[in-house]
Amino acid sequence: MTQPVSVNAHALPIVKHLIANADKLRLKIGKLANGAILIDAGIEALGCLEAGRLIGEICMGGLGTVTLTQSGPFAGWPTMVNVHSSNPVISCLGSQYAGWSLSHGEGKGAFYALGSGPARALAVKLKDGVEIPVEELYQELGYRDTSEETVIVLEVDKIPPVELIDKVAKACQLDPTKISVILTPTSSLAGGMQVVSRVLEVALHKAHSLHFPLDNIIDGVASAPVPPPHPKFVQAMGRTNDAILFGGTAHLLVKGDDEAAKDLANKLPSSVSNDYGKPFAQVFKDSGYDFFKIDAMLFSPAQVIVTNMDTGNSFHAGQLDEELLEKSFGG
Repeated sequence: MTQPVSVNAHALPIVKHLIANADKLRLKIGKLANGAILIDAGIEALGCLEAGRLIGEICMGGLGTVTLTQSGPFAGWPTMVNVHSSNPVISCLGSQYAGWSLSHGEGKGAFYALGSGPARALAVKLKDGVEIPVEELYQELGYRDTSEETVIVLEVDKIPPVELIDKVAKACQLDPTKISVILTPTSSLAGGMQVVSRVLEVALHKAHSLHFPLDNIIDGVASAPVPPPHPKFVQAMGRTNDAILFGGTAHLLVKGDDEAAKDLANKLPSSVSNDYGKPFAQVFKDSGYDFFKIDAMLFSPAQVIVTNMDTGNSFHAGQLDEELLEKSFGG
């Protein structure tokens, strides 16, 4: 079923803005051999926080706003990422979520990445002669976009092989020249910024994992501190996660009954996880650097507010943890 709102139509003008202002945003624009446009936001290019802010909005399918403020609750880390979407389910789950697993090659030369952004809403595959979404999530969302061009965001530190982007183009049923590929290493300014811009998305994803009815989520606002970058991947990745796990706040506006809203609030915060209590880099190390051994319930904001629009009642749970945040950011 095609929704009236198009994540590609709303995101592509921001992509064009990135390209047109590449010099100001310290981006490097290039092309792969197949004609796909490469937007380097932190590999060979320096990038910047503003580029990451814009990429965050692109990831959200142009259906959300990402802003920076200097009024956060943490004395040592006052710069905050603020996210809002009035279409949170489609914006966060139908575009921003890094749900498209992409790979090419084998062994040491293999390239692997998780794709996020509007291209996900176009991607299909054939099963028994029938086109179905590459990701099962879209069948549940009842959403599929159409567009004559698209953009995919890859959180990687090297240029993807042309064959991988050919796969993206084929799944999206587009010529590779109609694909823009944004590259954001986690250790870069833009990369860290766009990851923390997912603070609302992780709340939506956990709500989905908890089987809260997605149709009952009407609006959403969230914030998290901007982490200091780190040149090493594990530490950089740890800090971006900890910004959300220890410093993130999400406010979801929902409909339905109070019992369901209260239950959602109580189960959403990161502190409900058995893996909570250490900086994420340490949790990752303790798991043998295997994401699948980490409790999935950890990935959510530190504190949440769930407001039931049908009753006017709000439910608060979780709390910010400045001590753990400082341990992560200050190390």
